[in-house]
Amino acid sequence: MIRSWMARFMTGRYGGDQLNLFLIALYLILYVVFLFTRLLIFELLGTVLLVVSLFRSLSRNLPQRRAENTRFLQIVRPVWRKWTGFRARAHDKEHRYFKCPNCGQLMRVPRGKGRITVHCRSCGAAFEEKS
Repeated sequence: MIRSWMARFMTGRYGGDQLNLFLIALYLILYVVFLFTRLLIFELLGTVLLVVSLFRSLSRNLPQRRAENTRFLQIVRPVWRKWTGFRARAHDKEHRYFKCPNCGQLMRVPRGKGRITVHCRSCGAAFEEKS
């Protein structure tokens, strides 16, 4: 009964997206900081973020909310890709990574092969590196 009422209530409303999840996560972080510091500014900022997230979830202006989420993702995706690439390279113990001095392309070579000549597939440049 409550579930069907909630489904009818949310019909035509925006709901959740990546930006809302980010706002809620930021709210939780600010609230934890508030619990430790007891500075009201953190509680106020967190409450504002929570209200904005709730407003976005219940909004019926779907194109505006989608545009906001798209702008957010355009900012976050490059940072997220760099972070996941960095983590993958940090955990990869079998390879060394080099950047091509000519074009900047990232290349992977096996570790422990001594001094090798690396050929860039992107621009064709060749350079020597120690693996």
